Amino acid sequence: MSAVRVGVFGLFGSGNLGNDGSLQAMLDYLRAEHPEAVVDALCGGPEVVAARYGIPAKRLNWYRGEYRTASRAGAIAAKGLGKLVDVLRTGAWVRRHDVVIVPGTGVLETTLPLRPWGFPYSLFLLCAAGRLSGARVALVSVGAGVIGNRPTRALTRWSTRLAAYRSFRDVQSRDAMRAMGVDTARDEVYADLAFSLPTPPRDEGHAEVTSSLPTPRRSSAQRPRGPVCVGVMDFHGSNDDRARAEEIHRRYLDGTTRFVRALAEDGRPVRLLTGDELDRPVVDAILDAVDSPLVTAAGTASLEDLMKETAAADTVVATRYHNLICALKAGTPTLALSYSAKSDTLMAEMGLGEYCHPAREADADRLLEQFRELEGRSAELRRILSERNLAAARRVEQQFAALTAALFLTTAPTHTSREAR
Repeated sequence: MSAVRVGVFGLFGSGNLGNDGSLQAMLDYLRAEHPEAVVDALCGGPEVVAARYGIPAKRLNWYRGEYRTASRAGAIAAKGLGKLVDVLRTGAWVRRHDVVIVPGTGVLETTLPLRPWGFPYSLFLLCAAGRLSGARVALVSVGAGVIGNRPTRALTRWSTRLAAYRSFRDVQSRDAMRAMGVDTARDEVYADLAFSLPTPPRDEGHAEVTSSLPTPRRSSAQRPRGPVCVGVMDFHGSNDDRARAEEIHRRYLDGTTRFVRALAEDGRPVRLLTGDELDRPVVDAILDAVDSPLVTAAGTASLEDLMKETAAADTVVATRYHNLICALKAGTPTLALSYSAKSDTLMAEMGLGEYCHPAREADADRLLEQFRELEGRSAELRRILSERNLAAARRVEQQFAALTAALFLTTAPTHTSREAR
């Protein structure tokens, strides 16, 4: 019998470190537990995925400008044609597999601006093709939220119903799908797949990251204070906030900038972190506005890099969900500039629920109050995080064991016969 053929599906290789970290976690599991599996990807950045992860990869969408705004008639027509071509492309790709896995990420939510005919449509094509061809599509430890936009809601609901296996990374995600009419009685909750990734030792990361930082100003009576990581985001609100997007962004940027400036004026080294290529303009705006040698930008190409940065910090203040995961996993006291329920849920699960601040209402003065309170409890919170990280890692191990039982122990390779038909 031929080896089981496994496809992985998602917006990998497109510049989002959280998406790529979820892919890395899944590939680590497949290589350790199912080394015989033949793995390839249908993804956003196939060249990056092939080079970085060593697996064959195809582009998710036929039209290369799928995620750019189309204003001219030619671009609009090309997008429309791409939707039709993608039906055939996705179906042909799915038919070549026994199992197709969507590993983690918030594929069932609209916490950021999202059009229904973008990724929600692609996910629906995947799940429908799996049901028609017999390939088992698995949504593994995914994030979800209640969706207001009716076309997006319908596509997401049908995608979830058509999947052969699904699990969620938190209870609020499962509850959101139940609220949208999906029967989740048999669906389990585990943890975000990134909790299975290795954590760098704190001392190693501290030596590597802080060696080039300026020495903070302090009196002889003050204890030495390490750097603060501030994870920023090109934040414009959710899918339902399009009318207020620029106002929300200005408020977020102003509050974050004032907070960073206050830290620098207090002599604290600040490392600005991103989680997506889209976040770079926010970093540049803060650097221009603060103009201090104590404020520097970190170059991060993976969740491993992010974890090294956060492990080197005394404290982390971050917006993006996987920036928070990296900081919490590194055991560093963390304050969330929260933009959705998933961040609040994560912080509560890790024992830091009181240290959330709404990203839409970024208030530098209140942030500083919460930050100082957080630092005052640093030793206690590090002990709590150590315990919670062990529990989260165990839940991901349980997820992988459940995935093996559900998909691999009952899946006979059938792709050879499919291709022959």
